Amino acid sequence: MADDTFVVERRTSIASPAAAVFAELVDFRRWEAWSPWEGIDPSLRRTYSGPDSGVGAAYAWEGNRKVGSGRMEITGVETDAAVDIRIDFLKPFKATNQVRIALTPAGDSTAVTWTMTGRKTLITKIMGVFMSMDKMIGKDFEKGLAQLKSLVEAGV
Repeated sequence: MADDTFVVERRTSIASPAAAVFAELVDFRRWEAWSPWEGIDPSLRRTYSGPDSGVGAAYAWEGNRKVGSGRMEITGVETDAAVDIRIDFLKPFKATNQVRIALTPAGDSTAVTWTMTGRKTLITKIMGVFMSMDKMIGKDFEKGLAQLKSLVEAGV
């Protein structure tokens, strides 16, 4: 039922080849440089497991009440085209969502589309009365894409 699911999606264009963008996505250790949630909790604890990058690479976090705790694992990779990620949120509430970051060459640039889908939990349905998931995390996606764009275009 469409009413039981949510979709949050944001796009940007990065003036760089898809391979340069893909390198930042497929290795969670590189997310520290552009993730919109970095810096919210200076004491954030990170744990990496599995391979360094690609399918099976995992990242777990535990932080203050603003960042909560959870785990992400790369579940699919299309080289220079897409990364699929399963996110399991544990705190402040439990939820499992799917993320796909897709890359599409567009001349000298790469179109980047960041999409998260998931089932609406009781908590998110209640919160949705006041604010949609899109409004809650859409700005985070926009911030992350802007930081990713700056990082990749600077050639860091």
